[in-house]
Amino acid sequence: MAKIAFITGITGMVGSHLAEYLIANTDWEIVGLIRWRSPLDNIKNLIENINTKNRVKLVYGDLNDGISIDTAIGETKPDYVFHLAAQSFPKTSFDSPIETLNVNIQGTVRLLDACKKHVPKAQIHVCASSEVFGRVPQDKLPIDEECSFHPASPYAISKCGTDLVGRFYAEAYGMNVQTTRMFTHTGPRRGDVFAESTFAKQIAMIEAGYIEPVVKVGNLKSLRTIADVRDAVRAYFLLLTHNPQPGAYYNIGGTFTCEIGDVLNTLLSLSPMKEKIRVEVDPERLRPIDADLQVPNTEKFRLHTGWKPEIGYKQTMEDLLNYWRERVAENKGKFVIR
Repeated sequence: MAKIAFITGITGMVGSHLAEYLIANTDWEIVGLIRWRSPLDNIKNLIENINTKNRVKLVYGDLNDGISIDTAIGETKPDYVFHLAAQSFPKTSFDSPIETLNVNIQGTVRLLDACKKHVPKAQIHVCASSEVFGRVPQDKLPIDEECSFHPASPYAISKCGTDLVGRFYAEAYGMNVQTTRMFTHTGPRRGDVFAESTFAKQIAMIEAGYIEPVVKVGNLKSLRTIADVRDAVRAYFLLLTHNPQPGAYYNIGGTFTCEIGDVLNTLLSLSPMKEKIRVEVDPERLRPIDADLQVPNTEKFRLHTGWKPEIGYKQTMEDLLNYWRERVAENKGKFVIR
């Protein structure tokens, strides 16, 4: 009998790519948790599977509603749980800190309580974030798993809670929970609230003639190590299938490190309009405080699983820009610039 994987956040960038990876590389049945108002754009490649009941099923639920989560887990009885859903936008968390804390911390508790009740032996991945490390001194780079938390946003605080909750359920209840701190990962379907994606979106809209040739930016000095989302989901699969260690926690990330300004320059270099585009700093895009040195030490995860990135940085940027070119063409430029 085929195993069952339960994905929270299946309509997000990572969840949708994970579902596609599992379809292509396993015989598992996939159950995705969605809210009734979740946009389905990111899972359009799965629509045929969903409609024909071929290995993919969607169930309704909300991390803020414990009853719906309990019902979803109780009826599904998954063997694997990938907890990817979250309020995942750091800048938004400054405006909605309570909602961010509730969804990301209490929502994780609700999910793990349901798993403890219905599937205590399931293999569970709780996705935290590299944002937990926050403002790291230069002499602490690259960041390993034992680096102290110094969160720089309500989102980062919530992910500290997510991380610790996952580890607590493993230690206190003997559950097979592992947590990850994934560093910057991007590619097709990346939300436009993130720097590199809003750059690509604006460039695509400029190329199509929908907006003036100006790319608005925030802090371009933040240092990031970039990975491709398609490499990230492969890592998550290995996490739960390659000798999983209950209570383990890992840093996962790419190998290409640069400033956000370098990412912008790469995207501009891929545009035929690069000579005509201006760059302007928009004060509204600046955070009150920023996690500006995000460089991981991923040796622990590499040694345990053998995982390493396979998709190069430039390919990721090309695919991200082409994704936005397609979206802009489909929607005829009818987007809010964020």
